[in-house]
Amino acid sequence: MGTVVALYEAGMLPYKKNELVVDLSKVEAVDSAAVALLLSWLRHAQNSGVKLSFMNVPDSLLSLARLYGVAEWLPTTSRAPTAQP
Repeated sequence: MGTVVALYEAGMLPYKKNELVVDLSKVEAVDSAAVALLLSWLRHAQNSGVKLSFMNVPDSLLSLARLYGVAEWLPTTSRAPTAQP
């Protein structure tokens, strides 16, 4: 649980872009707290006017999100956005 709290707080840092992609490729284990964390980040991003999406989402996380009926709320992408001049 301590990991989720630290990640949540790190995700609440002020955004300097209007689009952010979070790469989840290093995630090894997930539970309901991981789903809640992503949804919290999404809510914060929406309130801040930031378009947030996730890439390399583990199948286990998607499976949990489907089980809870929230998979369609998690915007996913296959690659990071290109830098805008």
